[in-house]
Amino acid sequence: MSKSIIVIGGGAIGLCCAYYLVRAGHRVTVLERGGPHHDCCSLGNAGMVVPSHFEPLAAPGMVGYGMRMMLRKNGPFGFKPSLNADLVRWGWLFARSSTAANVERGSRLLRDLNMASRTLYQEMAEASDDAFGLEECGLVMLCATQKGFDAESKLADHARSLDLKVRVLDRGEVEDLEPTTRLKAAGAVHFLDDCHLNPVALVHWLQEETKRLGVEHVFSSAVTGAKVENGKVKALQTSTGDVAADEYVLAAGAWSGQLAKRLGFRMPMQGGKGYSSDLPVSVPPKHCFILVEARIAVTPIGDRLRFAGTMEIVGDDLSVNLRKHQGILNSIPSYMPDFAPEDFSELGVWSGLRPCSADGLPYLGRPSHLSNLIVATGHSMMGVSMAPVSGKLVANLVGEEKLEFEIGVLKPDRFS
Repeated sequence: MSKSIIVIGGGAIGLCCAYYLVRAGHRVTVLERGGPHHDCCSLGNAGMVVPSHFEPLAAPGMVGYGMRMMLRKNGPFGFKPSLNADLVRWGWLFARSSTAANVERGSRLLRDLNMASRTLYQEMAEASDDAFGLEECGLVMLCATQKGFDAESKLADHARSLDLKVRVLDRGEVEDLEPTTRLKAAGAVHFLDDCHLNPVALVHWLQEETKRLGVEHVFSSAVTGAKVENGKVKALQTSTGDVAADEYVLAAGAWSGQLAKRLGFRMPMQGGKGYSSDLPVSVPPKHCFILVEARIAVTPIGDRLRFAGTMEIVGDDLSVNLRKHQGILNSIPSYMPDFAPEDFSELGVWSGLRPCSADGLPYLGRPSHLSNLIVATGHSMMGVSMAPVSGKLVANLVGEEKLEFEIGVLKPDRFS
């Protein structure tokens, strides 16, 4: 049965929800708080699809690591000190969730969701004549130190136990990996199932394709409130007027936690601020990389290399910390000696907020007290990576179809 559906959020996940919903025969409207050319976390990220990222952010050792990085003003990870009640509660829940049990509970599901997204991206690339530059070369984790290489090799063993394809590369194999780009590392781990794409081209294609299929896009429309009666959302109040539908999808990224409050439930969410810069290059490398100790992602996108990094838990603060950003750029030559610090002196900097849940797992599914709301957010660094499978699962939920995956651990009101 065809339903009217409002999707809140026009980033990669909201657009993938709209894409699969309209293809299932529903009448879909996307509400986006930004303008037609709005910026969002889906645009400036590293564009990686990462089955290798099967460990949730809330894992053993992460709290201590974050505390240590707070003492380094240009460190790649940290928390912005604040007495904000939401941030304090999120931090407490994150610390409580950073356990081996949380990793065990989430790792196979994260692998499965990312692998499913990889397949769906292959289908999208074929349907779009590869409009967004999907490259299936894997992800190379470059380790500058033996300690980092040993830790990454241990992760590779875990990946193999999850049936992921992995190669462990010694120093010589790393040096031979890219014929046009010098690489310097103690060793590397090559996750062969990973891939990368152009996130700007992806969002543009999804916008145009959903419009072609009949989705209505309403821009500069911020949700300011909701009317809830008898366990259902009856209407949304927005900056452009009240709107109503049969079903609603909350996919508003880092702002979803605030909207959940207006809908009557707690969904702890903090923005994890990251930065990126694009450097024009004459011959880009073939692979995408993560510079392990520096926590920097490097992605070839056309004739540019995108360098993206940091995870600073900041609420909704989008201001640019130039010292943090400079920390990204200063680390690059240690791994890629063809580049020097002065190569980055004139680059602009983009900042965006990743939606971070309190246990590192996405919020996906229906809250127990609202029968016509579905949530799809909280994917942290894997928003683009999990966008297609999230959209497909949302369409399955609306159609009351059997789900391919057991997603009970992702229920959006699990902290209420």
